[in-house]
Amino acid sequence: MLSVKNIHTFIGQFHILEGVSLEVPRGTITALLGRNGAGKTTTLKSILGLTPPTSGEILFDGRSLNGRRSYDIASLGIGYVPEHRAIFRDLSVAENLKIAERKRGDLARKETLIFDLFPDLKRLIHLSGTNLSGGQQQMLAVARALVPDNDLLLIDEPSEGLAPVIIEQMMIAIKALSAETTVLLVEQNFIVATQLAEYYVIIDEGRSVQSGRMADLVDDQETIQKYLGAA
Repeated sequence: MLSVKNIHTFIGQFHILEGVSLEVPRGTITALLGRNGAGKTTTLKSILGLTPPTSGEILFDGRSLNGRRSYDIASLGIGYVPEHRAIFRDLSVAENLKIAERKRGDLARKETLIFDLFPDLKRLIHLSGTNLSGGQQQMLAVARALVPDNDLLLIDEPSEGLAPVIIEQMMIAIKALSAETTVLLVEQNFIVATQLAEYYVIIDEGRSVQSGRMADLVDDQETIQKYLGAA
C-alpha cells in the first residue's frame, strides 16, 4: 500500500532523513522503530507532506505523493495521529470528532465503529478536551483519524505517557481498527510494538537499516541491543 524509497528530508539546515526506505503491506500493522531522534516522526511527517522530502519517492496505492500538499495527501485516504495528541482542548469530544469530517455525514457513518472501540468517548461526548485524562485524549486523537474514510493511518507514539491499563486499552483498539485500515505505527515501547505489529522497520541516525517480520526481530537480541537498546 505504501512504498517509501530512499527519501532525504531537511528541517531548516539539518539533514534529518538521510535515506529512509520502507514498505507497508496492505491490511497490516507495521512498526517504525528506533532510538529517540532517529527520524521516526520526521518519516511520518515526510509521508504526509508536512516536512516534504527533497529527494526520493513516496508511493501510496501506486500514486506518487511527491510535491503534493498535505491536505491533498490526506484526501487520498491517509489519516494522521500526531505525537502529543494535538486535540482541540477548548472543543468538546463531539466537536473534535465533527471537525475531522472530510465529507458531510462522515461521523454519522463511523459512530458505531468509534464508540465500539472507545466507549469512554461516548460517555464523555459533551466534555471539553481540556477536561479529559491523558488516556482519554489519546483515544480522542485516534478516534478523530477514524472519522473520514482512511485506508492508511499514521500513528505516532500512541502509548507515550499513558498508564499501563490505558496502554492495554489502546493496544486492543489499535489491533481492532487494523481490521478496517492499514497502520504505520511509531512506538518507542518495544513490548507494545512487538505485540501489535506484524512487520517492522528500524531507523538509525536518519537511515533505514533493517526491516522484516516482527516475529523474527523478537528473537534477534543482537539487533535489538544495537539499534533499540531494549532487552
